[in-house]
Amino acid sequence: METIAAIANGFMALFKAGGDTFTAFVTGIIPLIIVLMTAVNSLIKIIGEERFYHVAKKATKYTLTRYTVVPVLAIIFMGSPMCFTFGQFVEEKYKPAFYDAAVSFVHPVTGLFPHANGSELFVYMGIAAGVQALGYELGELAVRYFLVGIIIIFLRGLITEKIYLYLKARDGRRKTQEADHV
Repeated sequence: METIAAIANGFMALFKAGGDTFTAFVTGIIPLIIVLMTAVNSLIKIIGEERFYHVAKKATKYTLTRYTVVPVLAIIFMGSPMCFTFGQFVEEKYKPAFYDAAVSFVHPVTGLFPHANGSELFVYMGIAAGVQALGYELGELAVRYFLVGIIIIFLRGLITEKIYLYLKARDGRRKTQEADHV
């Protein structure tokens, strides 16, 4: 009988912990995310959507900015998953690499811009708790994540671009060979 009661108490404690976490989000991170999203959307409106999109389209022409500046701005301004809509500014042949760069940045941005991807916030906060327990500052962690993230997304974008273009060229040669045999 005691075992059943202990299981029931443990089961209820699980839901109480979930409720406590939810309450902490409602009074902590959710208002922060809403204010950040409002500020970012207001900035886009102030700049002007046409001007903003024009600059984004121009920035995707260059490899360096296509896999650094554009994904970073997309994630900060739009958050995940809306940031992937910035792929509309990228030439078709670069879209897989752009997506790879953007999706790879949704975690490193979380420390400085928690509104960008709420689901990654759980991972970041777990790591942050360990860093704080060791006596280190979260600001340093957030900045380091951000900077290393930019390097990583550039490398991933560049490598994915090269792989995609190679495979596309190889597929084109194969189709040409098949057509010659018919």
